[in-house]
This record gives sequence, C-alpha cells and structure tokens, in this order.
Amino acid sequence: MAEELSRLTGLLYEIGLLKRYKRTGWLVAGVRDPESVADHSFRTAIIASVITALEGGNPERAAFMSLFHDTQETRITDIHHLARRYLTAASNEEVTADQVRGVPRPVAEMVSGAVGEYERKASLEAVCARDADKLECLIQALEYREQGHQNMQPWIDSSLAALKTPSAKRLADEALGTGSLEWVTRLLNEDRDT
Repeated sequence: MAEELSRLTGLLYEIGLLKRYKRTGWLVAGVRDPESVADHSFRTAIIASVITALEGGNPERAAFMSLFHDTQETRITDIHHLARRYLTAASNEEVTADQVRGVPRPVAEMVSGAVGEYERKASLEAVCARDADKLECLIQALEYREQGHQNMQPWIDSSLAALKTPSAKRLADEALGTGSLEWVTRLLNEDRDT
C-alpha cells in the first residue's frame, strides 16, 4: 500500500504540470502567454456539464471526463496538429495506462474508465465532453481575437466544424454573436435600471 500511495502522490504531482504547460496552438497563432492545459480543462469541464444538462445526460459524468481528457499531455505534451502529421504518438488510453500503473486499483480504474469512455465517444456524456473541448477552443479563440490576435479564424472554423450536439452548436452561434464582456455590460446596465 505504501508503494501505491507513493505512485498516487506522484500522479498528483504529475497532473500539476498541466498548470504550467501552455497550449501550443495558441503559440503558433502568436499568443505570447497562452492559457495552460489546466486552464483549458477547467472551462471544458464547466462547458461539458452545461451541454450535457441541455442534452439530457449526466452533467457530472461529462465534466469528470473533461477533467481527464488532456492529462496525457504531462507525458506527450500538447502536440500541435501540424506536428502530428510527422509523429507517431501512443494513444491517450496507452499513456493513461502508464500514468496509473501502480496506483490503487479503484483510482486506476476510475481514470482509465473516464479516458476510455471519452476517447471511444461511448456515451452521450462523452460526445458532449468532446463538444465541450471544441467549444472551449472556439470561445478562447474569440477571446484572443478580441485581445488583438489576428490569426484565430482557423481555430474558430475547425472548432465549429467538429461540434456534434445541437446544444453545442447553439452555444457556438451565440458566442460568435456576442462579445466576451457583454455579460458584464448587461449586469452593469441592470444595476443602473434598479
């Protein structure tokens, strides 16, 4: 048990690397200090719960899968899509199996199950979690574009094209038609009206 706890603690430290690893696509687009993988995963989990609730599924399950969907990047990093043409990487399930090797079995099964379900698109929740990943990328691209970064359209277009659920598509349309700070303006105007 001591060895399992040591490995589990190591996994927790390893997952912490995601707070420092930057999303490489944004570096390619010219964003000097882009979001981290952990930043992306957090908002993806929130979006997954929202989409899944709208689609009639289990929001907690979708959010849970989203928290683990990029944890493999502690070992293989966030490889930009262009670079993937030239590399052969292990599958996310294989990386996850290595990450959880030697940790307590219930934890290993929990993490491997979430990653496997996500990768196989094996449930409504997995499809919603994958849509959340793309919708988060689209929203981030819109925010970066508002900050003056001009090269965001390819990320917006590819994210839109990948969406599957009606709820994610409706949210994307709404995000495209509004600014990232319109919610603040609306609240401030409501305060003035009262």
